Amino acid sequence: MEEKRELEQELEQEKASQEEASAEETEKNVQEPETAESGVPSGAEEGWEESEEEQASGPGEKKGFFRKKEKKDKKDEQIAELTDKVKRQLAEFENFRNRTEKEKSQMYTIGAKDVIEKILPVVDNFERGIKSIPEEEREAPVASGMEMIYKQLMTVLTDLGVTPIEAVGQEFDPNLHNAVMHVENEELGENIVAEEFQKGYQYKDAVLRHSMVSVAN
Repeated sequence: MEEKRELEQELEQEKASQEEASAEETEKNVQEPETAESGVPSGAEEGWEESEEEQASGPGEKKGFFRKKEKKDKKDEQIAELTDKVKRQLAEFENFRNRTEKEKSQMYTIGAKDVIEKILPVVDNFERGIKSIPEEEREAPVASGMEMIYKQLMTVLTDLGVTPIEAVGQEFDPNLHNAVMHVENEELGENIVAEEFQKGYQYKDAVLRHSMVSVAN
């Protein structure tokens, strides 16, 4: 009987030890989940792979996108800068061309005035010579020749833009007339040119020589 009891006790102890070992193994499995060979917890491999893909491709793609955008912005800035530079250069060239044309025109005007001013004394001498010819000799060949040359000379000056300044009977204008004498004349109004001593001329809008006149008080 005693041997039977000892055998039953040994069986119970063995059974208890097996149950205790099984419980410890179960608790260990709960505290330490299975892991794959890569060290990634089981059940989370798919999510882990997605995060790796995001880390591998996502940031790179975003970085490349921003880099392309940055390059495009710089390119647009360069295009705008060059376009503005070309517009400025074209405007400067247009201003230079207009200024050059104006200077050329002024130089031509100044040169023409200098030449015409030197011709005016010749015109004065022709007028004095024609006035000194008596009426009975106006038909003589010399007088006729002088008259023809004078008319031709005045035609050339008119074609160049030279015109005589009207004086006698006009109101005195200091911009056109040079008063050298004042006379009493009741027939004329006050400040009216009574007589012209030397004819004045204009070249286009510029006065070449003022008319030398007497003015009525």
